[in-house]
Amino acid sequence: MGSKLDRLAHAHGIGLTRPDPETAEVAITDATKRKILAALRVDIDRGGYEAASNTAPVQSMAKPTPKSFLPACLRRNRLWGISLQLYELRSARNWGIGDFEDLVQMITLAGSLGADFVGLNPLHAPFLADPNRCSPYEPSNRQMLNPLYIAVDKVPGFESDPELDARLAELRQNDLVDYVGVTETKITALRDLWKKFRASRGKLTSEWKKFNAFVEDGGEVLRRHALFETLSSHMGTLGRSTGWQSWPLEYQRADCSETAVFAKEHAETIDFHMWLQWLSHQQLTSAANAARKHGLRIGLYLDLAVGEAVDGSATWSEREAYIADATIGSPPDPFATKGQDWRLAALHPAAIAAGERAPFRRMLCTAMRYAGAIRIDHAAALQRLFLVPVECTPDQGAYVDYPQNELLQILSETSKKFRCLVIGEDLGILPDGLQENLAAAQVLSYRILSYERDEHGFKPADTYPRLSIACISTHDHQTLAGWWRGADIKARLQHGIVPPDLTKTHLEERRHEREDLWNALDDAGTHPPAEPPPPTASDRKLDDLVVRAHKFIAKTSSLLVSVRLADMTAERRPTNIPGTSNSYPNWKPKLSLDLDHLTGQPLLLRICDAMREERSTS
Repeated sequence: MGSKLDRLAHAHGIGLTRPDPETAEVAITDATKRKILAALRVDIDRGGYEAASNTAPVQSMAKPTPKSFLPACLRRNRLWGISLQLYELRSARNWGIGDFEDLVQMITLAGSLGADFVGLNPLHAPFLADPNRCSPYEPSNRQMLNPLYIAVDKVPGFESDPELDARLAELRQNDLVDYVGVTETKITALRDLWKKFRASRGKLTSEWKKFNAFVEDGGEVLRRHALFETLSSHMGTLGRSTGWQSWPLEYQRADCSETAVFAKEHAETIDFHMWLQWLSHQQLTSAANAARKHGLRIGLYLDLAVGEAVDGSATWSEREAYIADATIGSPPDPFATKGQDWRLAALHPAAIAAGERAPFRRMLCTAMRYAGAIRIDHAAALQRLFLVPVECTPDQGAYVDYPQNELLQILSETSKKFRCLVIGEDLGILPDGLQENLAAAQVLSYRILSYERDEHGFKPADTYPRLSIACISTHDHQTLAGWWRGADIKARLQHGIVPPDLTKTHLEERRHEREDLWNALDDAGTHPPAEPPPPTASDRKLDDLVVRAHKFIAKTSSLLVSVRLADMTAERRPTNIPGTSNSYPNWKPKLSLDLDHLTGQPLLLRICDAMREERSTS
């Protein structure tokens, strides 16, 4: 290999080229190599780590691949389920945001319709002191739960009053989740309930004993998260950022003396935040139990974000486990010509799988204790991550290898322990051999209809891999009706993600894609009408197309099919427009229908009929 710098970069798992939309591959610059090496804490002059750790480059799969858990029910059956964003649920009793009690109702409905799982957005802990940081894919801590999903009215001791009822009516009527209003209302009520609960501690009630056991089991990880939440709120009241990177230096570490003094002075508030985690745990456990009770053979299907906020609880609690001077992103591609910087903190490749209490193992346990399936967002991270140095643009980033063998081994062990199947979101630019390795590990591939194309058009249903989950759309996509209309292409233009000349090309390509999809539906025997509807057609006129498309994915060889609730209720507003931040209210739109009205939705019932017809089980 070339220069000493190249050899050093290669030795630390840094790819010397990156993809480019115009020339396929371009070499990364020496400046990028130095910045990524520095982010990995490599002393360039000495060629080693400043910290006592070893590199963890990707390894070949020479040994037998460790296999993840696969339920016995999938040996003979192809199952289906419903996916949704928990916060988007409307109900007559929730507090302006979908909650764990709504989830139980949704589970009951799914079971009655013949579904075998309910898939959810990540339930990771957000910044409670900064509610508008609401993206479930930029959490504060992936090892903790989101207390905003607590059904407060189901907490023992809760009593309402006319003033609260009026406030809740306002929050329910909003078409967007008012995260600030929801957080203020819920936390105020929960603090009052905490006072009642805390008053019982001297009596050593069974609930108090359970809470103490939960705290003991959570250990230092739980305590530090609660301490972070307390400090974050305190800093917010002082007019500072709720993220730790702008705090006074003496509070930027969890293990410094000033932080210890603060913790002692605010012990009761720290206990409160641990109690919120306990309530979240109890209610999510009840939802998981409800899934079993109602016969869902998979149960809950939980999503895991690829990283965490750079200034959140996780990076503050375990500074040495994270890369500090680079963030996760993706290189330039035809749909994001400037590349993307997701501004997420990455676990250090030398720390992610290290030891019995490895961060990756702990994160998996947090989800798998409730779930029958998990989805790993951006599964390429099992082999490599694209890192963008701080204060640089994505075209100045580089790929860094991760310890694939160790991560797959942890996945195998943990999934078998909890009897939880694993799905890998294997989309986008993938490293060579990743999909084959995931298949060998019994990790289901993630197949989205609009991406399953080749030079001949849409791939036939029977060519989908058996070890996969198929779907029409996800939180990052328009519904099928929106796709048919080209709403995704127009949104990328509107928000400045793609220039006008490329938009014109994409709209022309979509015309051909519509023709190809129509042909694929016909070839699969879904019997579409003689003529495809125009892209300007109304929702009602597109309903038949939507049902036929779901019939198509139901016919696939995939073991699982996920039906998005937003497709079943014909939502016009997308959940999220990737590449936007302030120009669109990402992660806030609610469903257009109340939970109680879903069973009367003709499109939903037709799609469920198609699923049951094509996925009949023995």
